[in-house]
Amino acid sequence: MADKLRTQQELERLQAKFVGTGHPDTTSWEWKTNIYRDTYSSIVGHPPHAAYLALATNEPMAKVKADLIRKMVQPCGPPPVREGDEIRIAPREEHNRGDGR
Repeated sequence: MADKLRTQQELERLQAKFVGTGHPDTTSWEWKTNIYRDTYSSIVGHPPHAAYLALATNEPMAKVKADLIRKMVQPCGPPPVREGDEIRIAPREEHNRGDGR
């Protein structure tokens, strides 16, 4: 029983220390976002990887690094709308054209 408690405490410590380790409430979008950001930062942080990607895409290394850093903002697109966070948009009012339509 002590081993199970120790394992749970270690997991909670890791989750508090490292954002990308996830937890039971982590959504698929959050998980993918963390994976993409980790991958992009690894490529940018290792010059041989960045050079390989620059060579493969036939782009300057500075442009490849800038593109990867830019992609880190929203690597998987905007977050999905959650059930409690739905935005209600009022229906558009029909403008009176004055021609009877």
